[in-house]
Amino acid sequence: MSDTRPPRADAVRNRKKIIAAAREQITLHGPDAGMDEIAATAGVAVGTLYRHFPNKTDLVAAIIAEYVARVAEDAEAACERVNSGARALEEITGFLARVIESTASNHAAKAAARALGADLGDTSAEDRSGAALARIIQAGQADGDIHPDVTVSDLYLLFSSIPTDRSPAARARWLALVLPGLTTHPRPTDN
Repeated sequence: MSDTRPPRADAVRNRKKIIAAAREQITLHGPDAGMDEIAATAGVAVGTLYRHFPNKTDLVAAIIAEYVARVAEDAEAACERVNSGARALEEITGFLARVIESTASNHAAKAAARALGADLGDTSAEDRSGAALARIIQAGQADGDIHPDVTVSDLYLLFSSIPTDRSPAARARWLALVLPGLTTHPRPTDN
């Protein structure tokens, strides 16, 4: 018989603290961040960390899963705003700007995930994100603001080329340069 009770509040808090500490330590030290240091930063015993995450690969996968879930929630919220009358182009622009910054802050964790071979397994958050983005793109195309050939795959291609290791100003410039590839509007000139 399996236990279907929700996790205790302290267990949920500890898990969140561990994930935040791991993100911080991996940002500072890369995939070589130690589990002992992560536990100390989280303010939990090493045994508590290992009860939640038996190995570093599972811990890094949890960091990435949390990031992907936040992106999906953001995409769905943007889609809801479009459904409520917001301009799709404004929502896609805002979404891209937020993903750029979120990706930059999770860059080290994503590199660690690749280095450790972390597998997310569950793609439901990515599927939700893709569905919401498809609806936003379709609305923007119907408005005449987004090129008719732009797809969700194009956005994912853009995500893979975000200059995550550059300054916020450089990332903002990158967005200003790529947006004309999505929109039917000419790029504004700098005055």
